[in-house]
Amino acid sequence: MPVSIPLGDASLVAPVPGLMIWTLVAFLVTLWLLKKFALGRIAAAIEDRRRLVRENLEASEHARDEANRLLEEYKAQLAASRREATEIVERARRTGEELSRQLREEANAQREKDIAAAKAAIEAETRQSLDRIKQEVADLTLLATEKVVGRTLDGAEQKRLIDEALAEVDFAALAGPAEDG
Repeated sequence: MPVSIPLGDASLVAPVPGLMIWTLVAFLVTLWLLKKFALGRIAAAIEDRRRLVRENLEASEHARDEANRLLEEYKAQLAASRREATEIVERARRTGEELSRQLREEANAQREKDIAAAKAAIEAETRQSLDRIKQEVADLTLLATEKVVGRTLDGAEQKRLIDEALAEVDFAALAGPAEDG
């Protein structure tokens, strides 16, 4: 017999024992079917998902730690590279200064050598010129003496006259002022 539910009255909320039993049986069968076939799989899927999320979190934490370690390593290497670059620049500057100092010293030494060589050459040329002048004075003195005396002088007489003539000439005045070297 069908149960009729009148509209408009509160019988919709009134408990009907037969309907309650069939509803309870249907609920228990559905619950048993869900537990047997679906809940295990759902629980396993949830557990797999939970494990996967946990592994991903651990991997990302590990990757973050590795990135931080690499960043610190990079910063240390960068600082070391900067120190090394500063040291290289400082060494290059010191080497440049040392090379410049050496070149100046070598140039000064070469200039001193050149000046000394020039002075020696001037002194040698002056001595040669004075020797030539002495020889010319001696020759002229002999020639003048021979013309005045009217005869040729012997070797000893020539030597005596040359020495006297040379003693009278101030060759130091011809050499110029003495330079201190």
